[in-house]
Amino acid sequence: MRDTARKIEEKYFSNLATHVEFLPVEWRSKLTLDGDTVDSITPDKVRGLRDMLNSSAMDIMYYTSPLYRDELVKGLQQELNRLYTLFCSRNPEFEEKGGKVSIVSHSLGCVITYDIMTGWNPVRLYEQLLQKEEEELEDRWMSYEEQRLLEELYVTKQRLREIEERLYGLKASTISKPPVLKFKVENFFCMGSPLAVFLALRGIRPGNSGSQDHILPRTICNRLLNIFHPTDPVAYRLEPLILKHYSNISPVQIHWYNTANPLPYEHMKPSFLNPAKEPTSVTESESVSAAPSPTTSPVMVRRHYGESITNIGKASILGAASIGKGLGGMLFSRFGRSSTTTPQTMETGKDGAEGDDKKATAAGSPPLPHSSSGFLEPTVELEHRIDFELREGLVESRYWSAVTSHTAYWSSLDIALFLLTFMCKQDQEDPDKSNLDSI
Repeated sequence: MRDTARKIEEKYFSNLATHVEFLPVEWRSKLTLDGDTVDSITPDKVRGLRDMLNSSAMDIMYYTSPLYRDELVKGLQQELNRLYTLFCSRNPEFEEKGGKVSIVSHSLGCVITYDIMTGWNPVRLYEQLLQKEEEELEDRWMSYEEQRLLEELYVTKQRLREIEERLYGLKASTISKPPVLKFKVENFFCMGSPLAVFLALRGIRPGNSGSQDHILPRTICNRLLNIFHPTDPVAYRLEPLILKHYSNISPVQIHWYNTANPLPYEHMKPSFLNPAKEPTSVTESESVSAAPSPTTSPVMVRRHYGESITNIGKASILGAASIGKGLGGMLFSRFGRSSTTTPQTMETGKDGAEGDDKKATAAGSPPLPHSSSGFLEPTVELEHRIDFELREGLVESRYWSAVTSHTAYWSSLDIALFLLTFMCKQDQEDPDKSNLDSI
């Protein structure tokens, strides 16, 4: 990612004062977790594939385990803070000149980073469930003995809360609790992220406002961007968790890095996910002509973008990567350049935040009308688009790509341009800053 970003920076952003520095956050290898227990119980047959699963899917199992979750969270949190402190000590002008920090996370790293920023933990969810059960108990008919015991339990819990508050008050007066992260997150880029599934399983449901605050408050992070390849089996969309009808609206297509004069992302109109096929019966004709239901999402058709032979070559199999232990020379098809597996990347640079877009225009989320051009004429829309999809290459095998696309984000030139576009946006719009020193 560092190499590809340098190429893009030299080509498109050489006249800007902003410079983006990529700091790899390698936090996983320092954790002890179960030692070598899982390794010792892994059978030897197809060992390469098993090691790949142990080094990727196994982390999700670790994270859902109450025994190891805190170790994973603290490991990443401490490494983020350590790297930021080290960077600032070597670049003392960074904070003085208003340097900003963005985080690029991959896969489970997106979930862990989200939980660190928001302070979410399973105990909070458990307390909410207990409170809901208490409310349900109060609503049903009870015998005198049940009612007496419930009142006694309520008084005891109230007393316990008072004692806890006094204890925490004493601790707070003697020890000041440090912030979770030592920096404000400007942009949070998620790549190949299962975050939406985790949020859905935690009870997050679509609302009636188009604000990012529904899942990640702007006070914590200025901008959330979810990047995924269409065949990545681990990646999920976030926008339908905010407004339900966005399940029928296609994600924003990420531009090829060598596209001439690409349309700015904020000017791209949302469009419906309509199946591109000719109706073969009266019923099918009627269903195609009707607006898609806001509660269902039609199957997304394979897109063709009219790439030249040169671009097809660039989007085809160009490299190899190793995942886990023992995989060595397994070849990967890819949509960018040859891929490497870095668990997490933190970006630090004097980056600009994107200007305020127009707010949601209504408080409901009815089915959206669409024009004959296929573009949306929304009554409720997101303040900012969140889901961004990489373009599929024509020569890719979808099934092979499903195996390889999850690890190929790091060296994609398309993604490098996308990241730099958002982080350097303010400087691009404000040429008067060109006299500032780079950081």
